[in-house]
Amino acid sequence: MDPSLNVLGGPLAACSRAPVTGFFRDGHCNTCAEDIGSHTVCAVMTAEFLAFSKYLGNDLSTPRPDYAFPGLRPGDRWCLCADRFLQAHDEGCAPAVQLSSTHSRALEVVPLDLLRRYAAPEG
Repeated sequence: MDPSLNVLGGPLAACSRAPVTGFFRDGHCNTCAEDIGSHTVCAVMTAEFLAFSKYLGNDLSTPRPDYAFPGLRPGDRWCLCADRFLQAHDEGCAPAVQLSSTHSRALEVVPLDLLRRYAAPEG
């Protein structure tokens, strides 16, 4: 798979630059062999998902100035680990997904039909 393709087969669009996201902190859900978590799903945060993530020990909502991390709020887009997205789906709290910004490698973990069920409006 071409590393620059999204799950729809087109060019990978930016997920978020404010706050800046991605394994490489380049605003895109790019990945590589070192990205053990496969941060490939561009998700639109919800209060429910942020609470779920915090409950599981990954607090994404609290600012961490020491890491230049502002903390996420509902509506922010963020590159999630594909496994965490699938786990959130299984628990009934998966966030919406920006398909044009979700890396094709996410398909190794999450089926396209499932990602489409959570598709956020593009734009």
